[in-house]
Amino acid sequence: MSPRDAFGRPQQVLLLGGHSDIGLAIVRRMIDDGAHRVILAGRDPEREPRPELDAELDRRYFDAVDTSSHAKFFEAVFEDHPGIDLAIVAFGVLRDQPEVELDPAVAVEMAEVNFVGAASAVLHTAGYFRRRGGGDIVLLSSVAGETPRRSNFAYGASKSGIDFLTRGLASSLEGTDVHVMVVRPGFVRTAMTRGLEARPFAVSPETVARAVTDGLARRDRVVWVPSILRWVMAALRLLPSRLVNRLERS
Repeated sequence: MSPRDAFGRPQQVLLLGGHSDIGLAIVRRMIDDGAHRVILAGRDPEREPRPELDAELDRRYFDAVDTSSHAKFFEAVFEDHPGIDLAIVAFGVLRDQPEVELDPAVAVEMAEVNFVGAASAVLHTAGYFRRRGGGDIVLLSSVAGETPRRSNFAYGASKSGIDFLTRGLASSLEGTDVHVMVVRPGFVRTAMTRGLEARPFAVSPETVARAVTDGLARRDRVVWVPSILRWVMAALRLLPSRLVNRLERS
């Protein structure tokens, strides 16, 4: 079973994407709820999070694109910290759509990080939790993966792929003590989106973090942030693509 406390709250958290604004906001809420150990994994492991985290920290180098190194990475992390009960897959890249259309390599980079690397991370983690007997996995997806839009279809495609795979994994783990949750934020005000024009229903990383902790408590499979986006995106899927493009330009 997952080594949670008496109230079912995570005690040890693995953050893949160790400097994700959203990931760190989630971790801070977990620490406030009693988590005492955090493993920060990313390509710049020595960089200090700001503000600092009030927990025991272990910093690890993790390269999402180098999937050949993932088996060894996860084996070492879970051997050193067998009590990890929550893994957050929060890494990702966002490139301007004009760049994508001028250079296909940009789209490939996003696919390698956002889909291939994330798929490897999710599946490795799920394998460990299944063998151990329980644990939670949170994947940060995006509403961009819900319907193709001319302004970000390459990014959306990479998020759609990992969203689909993770929801399939959640179904395959039904009946076990491994819980998998997909989080679909809209526009979040982070370092990654700095300089971009904010979209309607923009939120902060802290708002996403609250939605994640609430979703974990309910054992949700999919969480929308804000929740109204569930209905907005459902409506957009019913509209002709020409009308969706016209709405984006307005």
